[in-house]
Amino acid sequence: MASNGVSVLDMEKKSGVGGGVEDVYGEDSATEDQLVTPWTVSVASGYTLLRDPHHNKGLAFSEKERDAHYLRGLLPPVVLDQDLQEKRLMHNLRQYEVPLQRYTAMMDLQERNERLFYKLLIDNVEELLPVVYTPTVGEACQKYGSIFRRPQGLYISLKEKGKILEVLKNWPERSIQVIVVTDGERILGLGDLGCQGMGIPVGKLSLYTALGGLRPSACLPVTIDVGTNNEQLLKDEFYIGLKQRRATGREYAELLHEFMCAVKQNYGEKVLIQFEDFANHNAFELLSKYSRTHLVFNDDIQGTASVVLAGLIAALKLVGGRLAEHTFLFLGAGEWDVPTLAQYRLKHFPWISLPYQIAGTGIAELIALEISKQTKAPLEEARKKIWLVDSKGLIVHSRMESLQHFKKPWAHEHKPISSLLDAVKSIKPTVLIGSSGVGKTFTKEVVEAMTAFNKKPLILALSNPTSQSECTAEEAYTWSKGCAIFASGSPFDPVEYNGKLFVPGQANNAYIFPGFGLGLIISGAIRVHDDMLLAASEALAAQVTQENYDKGLIYPPFRDIRKISAHIAANVAAKAYQLALLAVSRDLRIFSSIQRAACTALSIAAIAEIWAHSLSTQRS
Repeated sequence: MASNGVSVLDMEKKSGVGGGVEDVYGEDSATEDQLVTPWTVSVASGYTLLRDPHHNKGLAFSEKERDAHYLRGLLPPVVLDQDLQEKRLMHNLRQYEVPLQRYTAMMDLQERNERLFYKLLIDNVEELLPVVYTPTVGEACQKYGSIFRRPQGLYISLKEKGKILEVLKNWPERSIQVIVVTDGERILGLGDLGCQGMGIPVGKLSLYTALGGLRPSACLPVTIDVGTNNEQLLKDEFYIGLKQRRATGREYAELLHEFMCAVKQNYGEKVLIQFEDFANHNAFELLSKYSRTHLVFNDDIQGTASVVLAGLIAALKLVGGRLAEHTFLFLGAGEWDVPTLAQYRLKHFPWISLPYQIAGTGIAELIALEISKQTKAPLEEARKKIWLVDSKGLIVHSRMESLQHFKKPWAHEHKPISSLLDAVKSIKPTVLIGSSGVGKTFTKEVVEAMTAFNKKPLILALSNPTSQSECTAEEAYTWSKGCAIFASGSPFDPVEYNGKLFVPGQANNAYIFPGFGLGLIISGAIRVHDDMLLAASEALAAQVTQENYDKGLIYPPFRDIRKISAHIAANVAAKAYQLALLAVSRDLRIFSSIQRAACTALSIAAIAEIWAHSLSTQRS
């Protein structure tokens, strides 16, 4: 019974994120203290209740609940509310010196007390984000066979070919709204980890819930196991995946196609499928093939591009001018940019691929789209503001015949140039973007050249991890004599130069994908359009305040991420409405869903204002 005398079985089942999908587990208020546990189908009790992560509250069960649900004697006598539980757990986590120990402790918590796990992550997002996701999740994937305890998602291997629909039906939840899927071939910068890549979908979906407000029960992590080319894993007796070489060609394509068809058949066309850490050739091909028939998104390509574009839009307040008035130079256009490094990799570590291969051209294309949108110029004309450097030098028209297809749009008329420094001196870019995956390539000479003809050069060193960053924050600020506007893919500490404190920004994809996915889901969108990515970038850029600008930041503080995600979701949903990419017209349901999703971050009035402004802007 609830405190007002109403049975929990008779309590109203409120609609939340998803526009009408029933909140079976009470997840929409999961981080709030509950007077009763919101059972709706069958009443769990006693020992079974304590083993159910959806309903278990640990020591937060009240005295009345312990009597009503046969918990007496199964718990110590003390009653601790969520805040005190959180304080205790954070104290325990901080005692661990090894990041992997913190990761394991967090995963253990998720498997026994889901609501407390998310409260911890939401309230301490800046501290715990590196624990549940990059960089710690990379090490977790490498050692997944050793730390594996219980399955946290679906494993679909070649053994299940012809039976994937049946496998999907084995998953206990039916109302799935977002799937993150990987084949493990390109896990972060670590390469082919095969079946052990499951840590990536699990981590991403944790952030969808913590940062975007999606229900845990609506999220499904999936790993497609087609084998691995990692020799160490093939010889590892504890490896948990198929011990065979990777399937390719028709066999691979047929398995993925069966998966995509089965997902749509089982969950409908409004389920969001996010491709994560696929190798370059498969990433582009899958996105191109299924973007016309499914609601698909690739965070490595589209998410990275969107967050970088947001930083560029925000930076205009510091450097001045419109986006179209700037010139962009990329280092990294689609493969390893140092030939000797590539040869070493192929000889010694053939299973390792580079994550930034797929980022450079994706970022460039989204910048060109935004320029085209702002100026009403053809896309081909907008691309002329963007130049790319690869391992052979500046990409120019005279190299057209030897270029890979995705580089050809960026081959402009110019004399051949072999080095980055010479390209900087000749092109005179206002923005220098590194997506090469090779560290120390933005040398002192390059930064000084950028500073020579720019009052405030904008330098983005996007490659991860820190050792592969094109330059450090300290190098950028020091070599530019404090003039540079700097952001990076890896986190860097603040830098003091000439008595002024500079705070480098981080172009973290987690700024974009939780809010972007939330906007797609609550709007009922059935396809992703480039304009939605532009809307997400613009919403993120709008969250940078004057206080942030005064510190040299071009991204807002991550502690505000749930508020940021709400703004992004509203913008994306409004754009989906404008583009008529919805299954049905549902402006009122979108409004209601945004209210519910962001209630812990903003007031209802604030959310209503965001939605109304977004919708009126898109309609005008």
